[in-house]
Amino acid sequence: MAVKIRLARRGRKGLAMYDVIVADARSPRDGRFIEKLGIFNPNTNPASVDIDTERALHWVMNGALPTDTARNILSSEGVMLRKHLQVGVMKGAITQEEADKRFENWKSEKEKLNQGKVDQLNKSKEDAKKERLAAESKVKEARAEAIQASLAAAVEETKEAIAEAETNAEMGESLAEDVAEVEEAQ
Repeated sequence: MAVKIRLARRGRKGLAMYDVIVADARSPRDGRFIEKLGIFNPNTNPASVDIDTERALHWVMNGALPTDTARNILSSEGVMLRKHLQVGVMKGAITQEEADKRFENWKSEKEKLNQGKVDQLNKSKEDAKKERLAAESKVKEARAEAIQASLAAAVEETKEAIAEAETNAEMGESLAEDVAEVEEAQ
């Protein structure tokens, strides 16, 4: 029986998640499997992977063939490197302590790279937020200036209307005086 390590799809349309499984090569994609090794979620940035690396190493060492995508996932988690180092130990090329040391060095470098990527993503999010706030404040200031200008224009109009009303009132008074004089004259 040929055993493969592959992905089984689950989740809704457009937001798929995958189970990393060990299955017979003849079984359907989402069908029967031997063991579930973990979960792969490509919807997050960076993609989140939760795999039991010890069981994955066990299956790889016993001859299970990972598919291309599963191989990439296992490689990013360090399973393929551990297999490579373990084969070197079995052949006598290196000692177990040396293999463990190399793996720990690789793991620490990988964590630094992942943390750098997460920091860069967070920084870019913060920069984008600052840019949005700056653009929003510019729009707010422009709107406030427009409101101030319209208020100033309204104040000027009311001042002109008051002045015109006062001149009309003065004209009305002088007209009333003229009318009174005309009436007296008659």
